Amino acid sequence: MNGKINHLSQIAYARRYTLTDGTEAGIKVVEVYNGRIRYLLNESKALDMMQLFDGEVNMSFLSKNGFHLANLEYKRRFEGGMLYTCGLDNAGSRDGYEVHGTLHTTPATVTNISVTEDEIKVVGTVRASALFEGNLLFTRTITTKVGSGSVTISDTLENQGYTDSEYCLLYHVNVGYPMLDEGVRIVQDEESVLPRNDWAKAKFEGRNTLTDCIDGEEEQCYYITHKTPHVEVVNDRIGRKFSLDYSKDTLPYFVQWNSRMSGDYAQGLEPTTTFLDDTFKRNKIGVGEKVNFFVKFTVDRF
Repeated sequence: MNGKINHLSQIAYARRYTLTDGTEAGIKVVEVYNGRIRYLLNESKALDMMQLFDGEVNMSFLSKNGFHLANLEYKRRFEGGMLYTCGLDNAGSRDGYEVHGTLHTTPATVTNISVTEDEIKVVGTVRASALFEGNLLFTRTITTKVGSGSVTISDTLENQGYTDSEYCLLYHVNVGYPMLDEGVRIVQDEESVLPRNDWAKAKFEGRNTLTDCIDGEEEQCYYITHKTPHVEVVNDRIGRKFSLDYSKDTLPYFVQWNSRMSGDYAQGLEPTTTFLDDTFKRNKIGVGEKVNFFVKFTVDRF
């Protein structure tokens, strides 16, 4: 170790604690700082990422709901956060299913945390099972290099049951102010773009440039196939670029969620196994089969 460093936590650490106030009371958190970026992982909610900071700059959208330990009705509970993982039973809104599924609301079991001079790693599992039904194990590994501007979330889904099962998965990545602001540009290599409805179609030309927040503005969604699985959110005003990379082989589709409403100002970037609405479908996973996924967040300064 560098002789100027008395303890590794001066430059990098992973700390576990439990929140104590209000609706957050009881939430178990793993806080990771790599000397450049800092992020909070929610043990109580599938090890999803609550917030991501680059130095003093927040990257993530946090809804007016804040964070809840209790699993309330979706609209009252949805916190946004840097990452809200949807699945494995549902994505989107469908009759008879929890909106965006039950994966996010399932507590994770943390199996390993390691901090070295080179890398910080957090590993946890979430099990999706039911009596007389399937048994799926979701293993999440979150890694960052010390001093880097990147963090990678690598997930493995394994069918540990005795019959074939089905799944869907959508990574609801949410960028917010101050990273998100008027004039911010979204850069992506689009192969095809389908507006979700007539309102999204009417807003099609301006879908990749942010306006200021607008009172009462309805959300817009676009179903996208990328040539290259890489999307950038560029803020020239603060000199930051947020990039999302993902595993296109196992996440072949992408949903872009534009929310410009005052009080709900957010940009959703959503790699997924399926589009939503009438085109929703689940994939089959055979007995003993494993499927790997990843998303990578990178913050560049310029």
